[in-house]
Amino acid sequence: MKHISINKFILAGAFLVTMASCSKKLDLFPQNDLTNETTYSTAAGYRAVLAKVYAGLATTGNAGPAGASDIQGLDEGSQSPFIRGFFNCQELPTDEAVVAWNDQTIKDFHNLSWSSGDPFLKGMYARPIYNVMVANEYLRESTDDKLAARNITGAEATEIQSTRAEVRFLRAFNYWVMMDIFGKSTFIDETNVVGTTLPGEKSRTEIFTYIETELKAIETELKTVKTIEYGRVDQGAAWALLARMYLNAQTYTGTAKWTEAITYAKKVIAGGYSLHTDYRQLFMADNDKRTNEIIYAVNCDGLQTKSYGNTTFFVHAAAGDDFNEFGVGGGWYGYRATKGLADRFTDLSGTTDKRAMFTTTAFGTSPAQVAISDISNFANGLHVNKYRNIRSDGGTVSDVNRDFADIDFPIFRLSEMYLIYAEAVLRGGTGGDLTTATGYINLIRERAFGNTSGNITSGQLDLPFILDERARELYWEGHRRTDLIRYNQLTTATYLWPWKGGIASGTAVDAKYNIFPIPATNRTANPNLTQNTGY
Repeated sequence: MKHISINKFILAGAFLVTMASCSKKLDLFPQNDLTNETTYSTAAGYRAVLAKVYAGLATTGNAGPAGASDIQGLDEGSQSPFIRGFFNCQELPTDEAVVAWNDQTIKDFHNLSWSSGDPFLKGMYARPIYNVMVANEYLRESTDDKLAARNITGAEATEIQSTRAEVRFLRAFNYWVMMDIFGKSTFIDETNVVGTTLPGEKSRTEIFTYIETELKAIETELKTVKTIEYGRVDQGAAWALLARMYLNAQTYTGTAKWTEAITYAKKVIAGGYSLHTDYRQLFMADNDKRTNEIIYAVNCDGLQTKSYGNTTFFVHAAAGDDFNEFGVGGGWYGYRATKGLADRFTDLSGTTDKRAMFTTTAFGTSPAQVAISDISNFANGLHVNKYRNIRSDGGTVSDVNRDFADIDFPIFRLSEMYLIYAEAVLRGGTGGDLTTATGYINLIRERAFGNTSGNITSGQLDLPFILDERARELYWEGHRRTDLIRYNQLTTATYLWPWKGGIASGTAVDAKYNIFPIPATNRTANPNLTQNTGY
């Protein structure tokens, strides 16, 4: 169990902020079931709502794991959670994940054949916008005038004022998710008056500029790197999001920003972080200890953030009869990876590259077992046990029944910044050099191999190597779809993997699948929204 003060307020915060956002009104402004004067009457109330802003990435409602959903009209376990929905959008359309289940349209994701009526996409559109609405309300209610009117002064007022930059970051992060996945977004900020006109829409380029402006504006307002309590964001998180955005700027806006990617990756790298010596421990139940490498993670706790859609999903959905390897009480027999991920590793047993964390007891890693002849057969495919609800120190997890996981979900890690630096150098960015880039890659590989046997030379470092190294280092962390798009490989025939496009050998698909459609119900509710090309 993680003894973090932000977590202590998560459940209280959930009850204090309740939004009316049923499926037919996902583009309308929020309405409070409690009055603002009641909710924000004390500094404790503000802390509770701040926790709710953070918790929107880990929880789905006021009760947990089900029964009082933030977003009505969607399945609280599978359709409205952030982490599970993000994984479905970022990993399931790629070589890194397939699913055995026949739940509604879930197989359309790996088949790259979804539509604007998809219920899972409806939830993925709703969740970030809901989180934005909670953030907006907090910002409206934490102005100097509001605090003074409520007689909140002194150190309490100063602390609340300092949290506004955190909330602006979290709002920007949710808009980044919308920009990356949907290419455009419903747009609301704290200046919108609740219950008046329907929200407008911002294009991908407009959202990019908005996020960039916000992050730079709060850069000096956020706490200095590594000085804030774990689970909250600081300058390092803002720099990391900017570095990631700049790496993908050509995709998002049509204008490359490789130099800017180098600049902000360097800021993070210089921030005092270091690679943790044991890769596996970054994804275990006590990974909150890995603050040397993890820049920002979504806090998940088996007692305080019960949800079927946070990292609990990772350990259960990837487990079958081998559930003990995952530290849970039972498996859901659902998700695994294709031979495409297996091919990135020369040794699937993990004895050489220790990042190859695949089950070896119930299913094995032989070529016959890795191959997928039937998507619906859970025994087919590469079984991933990267996330384990087991403590590295041998201690007991918070949920002794092992139903809900304690594993935090890493949003930013130092190794990603090394990879961003190296790729941006190779793509022509200035302010970096190939020797330094190679050194960063070798730091990652020395951790992976336990020695220098996996090291490469500058002559071996090229863009295909970086893409493969990103797969080895970052698989199942929500990067693969974005990476394949940046390399023009998600929808084209340049790279095929098993069952891409619904064909056993893989096939190219329409380029429209590089972004997801705006859900039809949202466009019906809000005529200000436009559809992406081809849908």
